[in-house]
Amino acid sequence: MNVSLNERSGAVVVTVRGNLDLDSAPTLAVCLDEALGRPEPRVVVDLSGVDFCDSIGLSTFVTGHNRARAAGGWLRLAGPGEFLEQLLDTVGLARRLGVYPTVEDAVADRPDG
Repeated sequence: MNVSLNERSGAVVVTVRGNLDLDSAPTLAVCLDEALGRPEPRVVVDLSGVDFCDSIGLSTFVTGHNRARAAGGWLRLAGPGEFLEQLLDTVGLARRLGVYPTVEDAVADRPDG
């Protein structure tokens, strides 16, 4: 898995590529810690390059979301593939976290693109 951070329109975009699982979720958690360490964090996790995500990966999103909300900000998910989008919907995280078609839509809070 590969994770990178960059800024876009006042939000931190965390781009994830590859498999998000027990072995790689700690790397994402470190990046999210950095992004969420700001006052009123606005974080978008770009999932367009994620091939697989297990329960540990999903847990990392929930932890990040809770931390962002506690700090007066938000964490949104963007661009999941079909598998991940269905998984997020099935486990009820799509509504709770906010899933957007693209990073730009997530930053602008446009759920339908």
